[in-house]
Amino acid sequence: MRILIVGGTGFIGSAISARLAVEGHECVSVSRSSTGLQGDHHVPLDLAQTTHAETWKPILKGIDAVVNAAGALQGQDMRGVHISGSGALYAACEAEGIRRVILLSAIGANRDAASIFSRTKRDGEIALTSRDLDWVVLRPSVVMGRAAYGGSALLRGLASLPVLPVMPDTAPIQPVHIDDVVETVVFFLRADAPSRVALDLAGPRQMIFSDAVALLRRWLRWQPVHRLNLPSWVALTFYLTGDLAQLLGWRTPINTTAQTEMRRGATGDPEPWYRATGIRPRDIEAALASEPAPVQARWFARLYALKPPIFGIFGLFWIVTGIVSLGPGWDIGMFLLREGGLEGNVAVLTVVAGALADIVIGLAILFRPFSRYGLWAALIISLVYIVIGTTLVPRLWSDPLGPMLKIWPVLMLNLVAMAIREDR
Repeated sequence: MRILIVGGTGFIGSAISARLAVEGHECVSVSRSSTGLQGDHHVPLDLAQTTHAETWKPILKGIDAVVNAAGALQGQDMRGVHISGSGALYAACEAEGIRRVILLSAIGANRDAASIFSRTKRDGEIALTSRDLDWVVLRPSVVMGRAAYGGSALLRGLASLPVLPVMPDTAPIQPVHIDDVVETVVFFLRADAPSRVALDLAGPRQMIFSDAVALLRRWLRWQPVHRLNLPSWVALTFYLTGDLAQLLGWRTPINTTAQTEMRRGATGDPEPWYRATGIRPRDIEAALASEPAPVQARWFARLYALKPPIFGIFGLFWIVTGIVSLGPGWDIGMFLLREGGLEGNVAVLTVVAGALADIVIGLAILFRPFSRYGLWAALIISLVYIVIGTTLVPRLWSDPLGPMLKIWPVLMLNLVAMAIREDR
């Protein structure tokens, strides 16, 4: 079969694509970025902006079935991804005679659509089930596996902390292993598989959120740590900070939408899943234990927890540096330039230009769409500062406060930020 996988470079979509390729199917991935995929096997497309069925029809030529594994965790993309873009895809499938369409939705969206995420997921299900198609709706709970993204990545990041934070007002979850989810998709792609079926994909064990974090900590082979019950106002601060990060273009699983979803929980009955497919979901701890965590997983967990402060502190460092240069540090900057032989307007313009450049770089680092350029500019201007400082005021290398020496750790942090910037 030739199968179109929407969201094919994501956490679940990439796992589905890999398994189907092993099965001998040809997969065509649709995603916003190629991430290395080339040629006929990838279509670079923003689902949220592809709201007309006519746009999909050329992409569907030669396609036998569609798997929609696309999802948006926050922002305006939710309505576009879950409803209008996906709805246009379903209309095109109906027009082109592509019968089998499998949608990866979210557990509980059909029961209690408490947030815009679950409401758009619910409406996306309706957009599919109202079509004359052989549709299948799968609603996974929190999905865990070898890779991690979104909620599963958040769990790993929390597991790396020196204390185990217990978030208030959270309901139970039933984590499910990604291999069981993928196996279910493969089952429903069979020619003799039933259709017009909606199933919750929930693991057999119900647990509270902090127990899921503790489970991952054991998998990562770290010792148990003290559980810290977070006050509601502290938890709310984290959620609101996540909302601010969203406004700056960062995709974060911590936000007020996540707060609402965590209050609702992610539970369901796995028995209908087993009766419909014969697939018995495995206990998540046993499934993870079959694949011991490598050191790379421990690196990821620690870096995931450090990523927000790395970008936040680094961006603010550049902004504050520029503000200080224009304010309380003005006389010091002018004194150093005069010592290096620059006087008058030239010195003034140099200080002002350097300060404004620092502020712009800091703002670019904090704003994700420009963060790549901000990090490159920070790297280049740091090297320029080393050259200019060495040329004009070489004694700074022996200054006991180490202004020249401290640039090197800044450069290293810059390189770390560049290395971990990508989300997937």
